[in-house]
Amino acid sequence: MFWRRDAWVMNDATIDPNAVDLAVRFGPLELTNPVMTAAGCFAYGQEFAAFMDLRALGGLSTKGISPTPRAGNPPPRIHESASGMLNSIGLENVGLEAFLADKLPYLADLGVSVWVNFFGTDFDDYVRCASGLERGRGRGISALEMNISCPNVTKGGIEFGTVPAVAHRLTRACGEVTDLPIVVKLTPNVGDIVGMAQAVHEAGAAGVSMINTLAGMAIDVRTRRPRLASTYGGLSGPAIKPVALRMVHQVARALPELPICGLGGISTGADVVEFLLAGATCVQLGTANFAEPAAGIRVLHELRRLVAALGERRVRDLVGTLRPVDAD
Repeated sequence: MFWRRDAWVMNDATIDPNAVDLAVRFGPLELTNPVMTAAGCFAYGQEFAAFMDLRALGGLSTKGISPTPRAGNPPPRIHESASGMLNSIGLENVGLEAFLADKLPYLADLGVSVWVNFFGTDFDDYVRCASGLERGRGRGISALEMNISCPNVTKGGIEFGTVPAVAHRLTRACGEVTDLPIVVKLTPNVGDIVGMAQAVHEAGAAGVSMINTLAGMAIDVRTRRPRLASTYGGLSGPAIKPVALRMVHQVARALPELPICGLGGISTGADVVEFLLAGATCVQLGTANFAEPAAGIRVLHELRRLVAALGERRVRDLVGTLRPVDAD
């Protein structure tokens, strides 16, 4: 596949990597380290327990939860592209009640920050889901990650994520039915990412996660048909990392008080550092988990070594410290 290892080798660290403090604070949330896994790419967590120690992660974002179960889109719904992957899963999930009863108890025992990604097909669906997930407060849920940006469902999703006034109203409405912090997941498929971030920030969002997938498609020239049954899907993986970094930096520069969780093509420790320098407080690994189920652990080890090699004792001291090209 398209995954790479870091090209850098830095063995001259004067700081013991094991002495590096990896703890970060994301708004009201304390994370043991900044490496999380992304919604839709890590199922409900337990499925990956055979490959890695989930307790080593800083946190995880669950598969998107809706008020009622969803079967998702028909196949084919995944296609590998150059340096990335197109998907049109269609937000398949077990639904709110099954998640609370069957999935959350396991997650609660992990002792990591659990962000429950959620969505709806209309305004009332979102509010109903947020209200229902409030029952998980104190039972393992750390935050709600509101997905207003998925480009592969026919209702809801991207419409809520492209109009600032609508996103503001939805964020406020969901915040009124839960005391859990709400992190809004933003789409890159907009003309003004800062305006979207500002809208949800002013509505009470505890932070934003960005970016979700870029809308795209692929065609089989032999059959003259789309590679995905839904025609269009979401592009993820290393191909979108430059876009993600640019948007994280733009929002961090414009809204320095707004916590950002960065995602988009992260597969190495150096990738994580890039996002931290751009202004993200923590990150999520997504597509990398498909190629390497234990990618989060490897990336965490790489991050620890690189932070030490850079002469830093605390990973949080890297956040937002990007220097201009002409700096001394």
